[in-house]
Amino acid sequence: MLQFNDIELAAARLQGVAHRTPVLTSRTLDALLGVQVFMKAENLQRMGAFKFRGGYNAVNALSDAQRAHGVVAFSSGNHAQAVALAARLHGCQATIVMPHDAPALKLAATRGYGAEVVIYDRYKEDRAAIAKRLVEERGATLIPPFDYLPVMAGQGTAALELIEDVGTLDALIVCAGGGGFLSGCAVAAKHLLPAIEMFGAEPERGNDMQQSLRAGRIVSIEVPRTICDGQQTQAVGAHPFEVIRAHVTDVLTASDPAVVDAMRFAFERMKVVLEPSGACALAALMVNAERFRGRRVGITLSGGNVGLDRFAALVSGAEKVD
Repeated sequence: MLQFNDIELAAARLQGVAHRTPVLTSRTLDALLGVQVFMKAENLQRMGAFKFRGGYNAVNALSDAQRAHGVVAFSSGNHAQAVALAARLHGCQATIVMPHDAPALKLAATRGYGAEVVIYDRYKEDRAAIAKRLVEERGATLIPPFDYLPVMAGQGTAALELIEDVGTLDALIVCAGGGGFLSGCAVAAKHLLPAIEMFGAEPERGNDMQQSLRAGRIVSIEVPRTICDGQQTQAVGAHPFEVIRAHVTDVLTASDPAVVDAMRFAFERMKVVLEPSGACALAALMVNAERFRGRRVGITLSGGNVGLDRFAALVSGAEKVD
C-alpha cells in the first residue's frame, strides 16, 4: 500500500518544479453552505490540473535508461498533458493514447508538449490494450493514469500542501475518477490528521467508486455519459482501492447540472475557471452541505482545462445538461 514516505519523496522531487497552488476561500460560499471551505486550486497547477504532480513524479522516478526508451500513457486529457509535459522536461519521448472525443483543447496541448498522440474510440476499443502493444513494440515504460504508486504519491502532495497551509480540517473532499488523486490525498491527510474524514466526489452517472466502496469490492460500469470527461472511468484502480477501503468514509456524487452550477458559482463569485471534472468536489459539497455544516472542509478544484466555447456554453445554459 502507498505510504506517507512515498508522498514525502514525491514532494522533494516536485519542489521548485510544480506550483505550490494557492488555497482559495469565499465568505459568500461559507455563508451559503454554513461550512468553512478551503479550496486547493489545482486548476492553477502546471498544465492546468493536479495530474502534473503524479505525471512528473512518475517520469522523474524512472532511470535514465528507462527514459531513453520513452514513456507511454493513456488518458482522456489531463494525465496525457501531464506525462507529455513531464517527458519534455526530462528530454524523453512520450506516446499518449487518447479517445477520439477528448476535448480539442486537451488534444492540442498534449501534442503541443511534443507527445505523439494515438487516437482510439473509447466506446469500442480498449485503451489499456493499445498502450500495452505500444510498450511492447517500443520498449517504453507505461505510466498509467491512476493505478500506479508513483502517480498516486505525486497526487498526494496536493493534500500535504493544503494541510501545511491551513492546518486542521474536519473533512477533505477530493475529485475521483480512477482513484489515484483520492488515494494519494487520503494517505497524506490521514497521516497528518488521523481524525480527518476523507470523501471522494464523482458524477452521478459515473459512480463506480461509490458502488465499489459500499460493496467492498471493485465494481465496473459502462463508460459513463457525463460532461465530466476526466471522470469517465469504468472502475477504480486496484492499488487506489486498497487505500480507499482503508481510509475513505464515503464517495459523494453530483449530477451534471449540479457540476455546472458549481462551475458557474466559481466563475461568477470567485473569478475561477473550472472544467467539469475540476468542479466535481465543489458540486458534491454544495449538494451535501448539510452533512458538513459547521465544519472546516477542504476540497480540491482539480482542473481548469476547458475550452472557451465549451465553458461559455455550459455556464450560460446554451448547452443543456441533464
